[in-house]
Amino acid sequence: MSEKGWREKLLDGLKRTSGQLTGNLSGLVGGGRLDADMLDNIEDALILSDLGPETAALVREKLAEERFERDTSEADVRMVVEREIAAILGDVAEPLEIDAFPRPQVILVIGVNGSGKTTTIAKLAHLYQEQDYAVMLAAGDTFRAAAIGQLKIWGERLGIPVIAGAEGSDPASIVFDAVKQATEIGTDVLIVDTAGRLQNKRELMDELAKIRKVLGRINPAAPHDVVLVLDATNGQNALSQIEVFKEIAGVTGLVMTKLDGTARGGVLVAAANKYKLPIHAIGVGEQMDDLRSFDPAFLAKILAGTYQ
Repeated sequence: MSEKGWREKLLDGLKRTSGQLTGNLSGLVGGGRLDADMLDNIEDALILSDLGPETAALVREKLAEERFERDTSEADVRMVVEREIAAILGDVAEPLEIDAFPRPQVILVIGVNGSGKTTTIAKLAHLYQEQDYAVMLAAGDTFRAAAIGQLKIWGERLGIPVIAGAEGSDPASIVFDAVKQATEIGTDVLIVDTAGRLQNKRELMDELAKIRKVLGRINPAAPHDVVLVLDATNGQNALSQIEVFKEIAGVTGLVMTKLDGTARGGVLVAAANKYKLPIHAIGVGEQMDDLRSFDPAFLAKILAGTYQ
């Protein structure tokens, strides 16, 4: 997909989120001077738009500082929202570069079942293929036969080797075999799927610790990245997932999917502002090309409804 095609995809995919924000702000400012009640209402509208209380408070503060003494329009408010969103996202927009040496770069991908984790792995693999990297996948979510089968199907479609075992097999053993093979054949990137169940946090924590230990035997730097996949349609619940997985898995970066399927995409900004973790990519569709890194300034214009 061309850069122009991607920008058009973002514009179309984020319509509902942008509409939610502009709709919530509509009618709150009538061209007069902002007073405390108006500022409170604007802050509430931003929270309702899933931007998070931290972002809403920040925008309120900026409006109070800059526009309290003159007539203010809704467009003025949206311009401030755009600027603050761009600053927040600018601090965390960080493509996941392949720079590990020795190879492979090991990327553990985590997330709750249903977040789009396995599909995101396939899209990441495709992204790296396009950059001429040799990629391998490891089916470390051995708890679900469907996850293993899905990863194998994606591997066949993309022409990428997938290291897998039977349902219920030891994930650490699968990962060990995958790293060993990837190292032997000079693979650039090894992307590892992991179990997404959170019902027993201790069990999952132990499983991930075991995987880390096994990786360390072959390459002390591995895993190089621990990427959490979040489903934007979960809104503020996505933030609690970051909290839990940070504790369990030592998350190093985020990918947010399904931004085209929700009006709650403001949670991307809330996550960026609250956790300050790198956001490597966003997803706005089902096609292989529908996941990639983003331009914070352009995304801010879309979300704030200021793009012309």
